[in-house]
Amino acid sequence: MTERVFFTGEAPGRVNLIGEHTDYNGGFVLPAAIPQRTRVTLRRRADMRVVAQSESVGRGARETYELGRETRRGAWIDYVQGITQVLGREGYALSGLDLAIVSEVPIGSGLSSSAALEIAVMRALRDACGLDLPDVRMALLARRAEHEFVGAPVGIMDQMACTLADEHTALFLDTRTLEYRRVPLPDTAELLVINSGVAHDHVAGDYRTRRAECEQAARLLGVRELRDCDLSDLDRVAQLPAPLNRRAKHVITENARVHETVAALTDGNLDRVGELFRQSHASMRDDFDVSVPEIDRLVALASERPDVYGARLTGGGFGGSIVALARRGTARHAAELVAERYRATAGRAPTVLVPLELAAEAQRRL
Repeated sequence: MTERVFFTGEAPGRVNLIGEHTDYNGGFVLPAAIPQRTRVTLRRRADMRVVAQSESVGRGARETYELGRETRRGAWIDYVQGITQVLGREGYALSGLDLAIVSEVPIGSGLSSSAALEIAVMRALRDACGLDLPDVRMALLARRAEHEFVGAPVGIMDQMACTLADEHTALFLDTRTLEYRRVPLPDTAELLVINSGVAHDHVAGDYRTRRAECEQAARLLGVRELRDCDLSDLDRVAQLPAPLNRRAKHVITENARVHETVAALTDGNLDRVGELFRQSHASMRDDFDVSVPEIDRLVALASERPDVYGARLTGGGFGGSIVALARRGTARHAAELVAERYRATAGRAPTVLVPLELAAEAQRRL
């Protein structure tokens, strides 16, 4: 018999302002929440069966499995299976579930659709099953589910951001110690986020390759993680074999840019923030090799706008989205123009996700 009582959980997607590919190197990141969210509604079953339906995949895709017999399928259900498997292995008592998933966070957009799903599921389970799951532990278990079950070697940023971030501040996070503080976003500026229409996949080989290259560079430099190097080590880094020298250079300089961005936001120096965005994108494109022509085109179009301070690829790369910082009151118009020109020149359909008003209007036109 299935219970009639319903429990809900939700989590936002996130946009990373700066600090890319630094989290699995023990470094620093600066994400913020976006308005788009993933919501999960569930009710407990008397058996051990999980029946999951997602209104965000296909036409209400439906998957079933048995608790304790989770098997990877290479599909969206793996994120749910990963969560129930890791909770079971940690000794949390679960029952079977009927659950429905609705998500506004586009898949493969570089905005943490997977982490938003994981955290939303865990929040619903926490209430339904009375689980002792503080926020940071929930984030750590969600990352473990991606590592051990899904097979995606991601860092901790996404899960921490989807658990702790909000839309009014940036979450300045030390991914080694998990210490964090919230940095207010300036009242004189607003964010702009555009999905390129080129999907990425962290389970795929390129992301794994970059992580392995960073680990190899750290070993050659004699440090635990690249986070343990700073700008004074760049001469040594330059002596590493290619492409390890460029990979390490990106991580080290990107960590420095995160700290500089926090200082610039605190001082209200938005021109400096924009310059750091531009430097970050160039580093991701030239040193870390994770950008693609469509993303470069979007960044260039946004950077041409006089009301945009700076723009960059956000997320793991190989597609996804860009983030830009614009003067307050101009992001809507800038996003419209950038999306229009990108559509005309790149042959792809962009999606403006922030500002939300423009995204909502585009959705209503569909």
